[in-house]
Amino acid sequence: MSFFALLFAFLLEQARPLSFGESLERVSQSWSDKVRNTLDTGDQRHAWTAWTVAIGVPCVLVWVIHVLLLWYLGWLFAMLWSVAVLYATLGFRHFSHHFTQIRQALSVGDDVLANTLLSQWSGAKGENLSRAEIIRHVIEYSAISAHRHVFGVVVWFAVLAGLGLGPMGAVLYRMAEFLSRAWNSQQSAAALDPSHYSPALELCAAKAWQVTDWGPARLTALSFAVVGNFEDAVEAWRHDAAHFPDANDGVVLAATSGAINVRLGGKTLGKTDEEMLLTPQAVETTAGREPELFHLRSMVGLVWRAVVMWMLLLALLTLARLLG
Repeated sequence: MSFFALLFAFLLEQARPLSFGESLERVSQSWSDKVRNTLDTGDQRHAWTAWTVAIGVPCVLVWVIHVLLLWYLGWLFAMLWSVAVLYATLGFRHFSHHFTQIRQALSVGDDVLANTLLSQWSGAKGENLSRAEIIRHVIEYSAISAHRHVFGVVVWFAVLAGLGLGPMGAVLYRMAEFLSRAWNSQQSAAALDPSHYSPALELCAAKAWQVTDWGPARLTALSFAVVGNFEDAVEAWRHDAAHFPDANDGVVLAATSGAINVRLGGKTLGKTDEEMLLTPQAVETTAGREPELFHLRSMVGLVWRAVVMWMLLLALLTLARLLG
């Protein structure tokens, strides 16, 4: 059932992109603010309680609905519920339209427009980047977005669905990622209103997100290695992952660099809406060729090949269960 739920969710998201994504984000923000205002006392133990409640309530709600549908209406309705949850948590379109617009601008030689579009995507204003730097940042942002909005969700969904918990894994991963931003002083309302800032909550959400994303980040990197240049991807993973400020993102970016033979790293864009590369300092670059326009095509192919690989793997597992 996991395979079919993912397949239908992917097809639905491609045919009719989510139109109420901002509404879901506002609901999540309202919920996280309510939990913070109710449970946060500045104590680290209470911060973990707040995080558990903020994550646990939506996860349990999604699981209970799944169980009730399965018991009273049958597996078809339970699968449709999984499709609906995946449709709301997956996000190819979350980044693909930015990627496509920038790629089109670069293909016609309009580097100024590409630079403007990249600034709108990243949230970093006033950057004046060279063509190679624009392409590098687009590849980096696309790799992390594909990981966080596609592969990370798929990993947690597949694992917990295999344990009989329905689509709870997709909600757990998405909420963990959201709270790492919502309770981050550099990216949330705390940046404008210091009363929203809680060091305990920020530390708790950051640690929890690192743990939640540890496995998916390495599976995404492995996927890119398998469908790309395996030896170079593994070599970059081993030697260049530590160059990036975020340990999990570094694994994904290093593997991406080796998989398509492109040089990543260097000066970051600073604060972003996606909490991708938070530090404004320069980081050491990976090996590989200077970023060129053809690398964007390579990036698209890498992501889609990885998606196909995951779907084939889930299809084989589903077939094995049916035959077993």
